[in-house]
Amino acid sequence: MSVLVVGMSHRTAPVALLEKATVGPDDVPKLLDEMLRAEHVSEVVLLATCNRIEAYAVVDAFHGGLTDVTGVLARHSGLPLTDLTDHMYVHYAASAVQHLFAVSAGLDSMVVGESQILGQLRSAYAVADDAETVGRVLHELSQQALRVGKRVHARTGIDAAGASVVSEALADASRGLGREPGDLGGVKAVVVGAGAMGALAAAHLRRAGAAEIVVLNRSEERAERLAAKTTETGTPARAGTLDLLPTELADADVLVTCTGSVGIVVDRDAVAAVRRPGGRPLVVCDLGLPRDVDASVVDVPGVTVVDLETLQRRLTDRVDLDGADAVAAARAIVADEAQAYLASQRSAEVTPTVTALRRRASEVVDAELLRLDSRLPDLEPDVRNEFARSVRRVVDKLLHTPTVQVKRLAEGPDGDSYAEALRLLFELDPQTPAAVATPGMTGTTARPGDDVAAALNVELREPRADEEVTR
Repeated sequence: MSVLVVGMSHRTAPVALLEKATVGPDDVPKLLDEMLRAEHVSEVVLLATCNRIEAYAVVDAFHGGLTDVTGVLARHSGLPLTDLTDHMYVHYAASAVQHLFAVSAGLDSMVVGESQILGQLRSAYAVADDAETVGRVLHELSQQALRVGKRVHARTGIDAAGASVVSEALADASRGLGREPGDLGGVKAVVVGAGAMGALAAAHLRRAGAAEIVVLNRSEERAERLAAKTTETGTPARAGTLDLLPTELADADVLVTCTGSVGIVVDRDAVAAVRRPGGRPLVVCDLGLPRDVDASVVDVPGVTVVDLETLQRRLTDRVDLDGADAVAAARAIVADEAQAYLASQRSAEVTPTVTALRRRASEVVDAELLRLDSRLPDLEPDVRNEFARSVRRVVDKLLHTPTVQVKRLAEGPDGDSYAEALRLLFELDPQTPAAVATPGMTGTTARPGDDVAAALNVELREPRADEEVTR
């Protein structure tokens, strides 16, 4: 059994495609269940954020697992599979571990180093745990990924600037108002959505100097909680439902939307109908995926739109020279942590083989002692016990070095071959429960994922355990 990652993100797909393929919070449990019921998947976690959709699955076959996961994602999006595979990436086994650790560290984020991804990973794990699609493998891997992310942020200062998609959008909003990036002093801001992104937006607006924040949400109770918290931190805030949007927009300077809704929340007519004295500008930051704001709002005079597509064009592959050292340090930590995790997993996998070997030796000793009893029935008990102890000591000493060595060698990339050598040399029964370390991958005869693999330009063979497979 090995971990397979199938996904797409801002790095590989346009926002328009991510919108169609996105998975809303209400749909995640359904997709998790559908993937788990597939033939080759035994565990799965689904990470869906404003700029990525990734499935982390434990599979018993690479091609079969690839077909199972991509099939579910394609059916959910309603798009032909080929439309998705052109923009998907695939990581397998060791590469999957390294990818997850890089994601948790913020190295794969649109804004490199942002820490919000840790909360999103934690939430994705919690949802999968509640849906009972997490087992031992993904539990251990997810918890280690969270620890790695925390360690990277604590030791490298990669998030020292506190940058995020929200902060970058608000920097663009400042420019749209003719100010320096990050200067929103004295503005009135309307935040639509009171979830995690809404809370982050309110926090950034407060730090940027907003004079007043209005939180609007379908659930007024959640909006009131966020408004109260914002007020407590020193910025006046009010709450209301979405029907107050036209009224609140009349004198607003910035509108931030982040609802997670499937449909349009702010239409063109709602914005165009607002009479703004003196042509007062309005910057609309649409951080929803799919988008919350009608795309045609950009044509309304005096309105500037900042959305994920805008940010993608500006931020993708941006090199932040000031943070280069922190990024390099973060990558080094991720590489070391991935290597250590994989080594510990390989060592754990060889343990059942060592246990089986010691069990076999013990069975041989017991059989010989019984044979001794039958041939020398009058042997004194003390002599018999001392003889038994001597034999067991000899066996233990003979087995000590090879078992210690095989555990050490198992930590290397070819560790499975040493366990296999023990199984062959000592004829250990591969059918005995817990007697054999599970290989990293088992092949399939039917090759059910050949079509998907071909679409992703994956060579039609089982990949090595440390290999990354991408388009």
